[in-house]
Amino acid sequence: MNPEQKKMVDAIVIGASAGGLYVMIRILQLLPVSFNKPVIVVQHRSRDERSLLEEVLQQKCEVKIKQADEKELIQPGTVYFAPPDYHLLIENDRSFSLSFDAPVNYSRPSIDVLFETAADVYKESLVAIILTGANKDGANGIKKIASLGGTTIAQAPETADYPEMPKAAISTGYVQHVLDPEAIGQFLLDTMKN
Repeated sequence: MNPEQKKMVDAIVIGASAGGLYVMIRILQLLPVSFNKPVIVVQHRSRDERSLLEEVLQQKCEVKIKQADEKELIQPGTVYFAPPDYHLLIENDRSFSLSFDAPVNYSRPSIDVLFETAADVYKESLVAIILTGANKDGANGIKKIASLGGTTIAQAPETADYPEMPKAAISTGYVQHVLDPEAIGQFLLDTMKN
């Protein structure tokens, strides 16, 4: 994307599965406390896990990190994580809703559920990122986001501990950028300018 074509970015969604914590630290550590976009993350994790993921990341990152709550309005400068065992959806008023519906792609929370509902709300002002993982969750969401004018990114498979998920997204033909974790972090920093 050259500078003249930079789109307004209202939100960033990220999907990660196996190996996700390590790569998430590498990306989110690059974001300053002044980062001005909401980042909404589905990280596959076990249903009985407490909020250790958010606590570990917050200790290593400057940007605010928290678990998303039902009916919470999405705020800039915050990284939200889907709670364990709930789908995370984005409503038209840019708030969250949590769902206990059946798993999608064997996962709850599902990356596709987040990505598809985010695409409906944010359309071309959405950036979606698929990171390491061992399944195909997120590939359908990437298609929908790209078809509505959003920006799509996949972690370079050779840098992923589990390359299946970024490869599945790339194989859709709808991924616009394939980047290593540091380049993804830089891409996010660049969104602060628009």
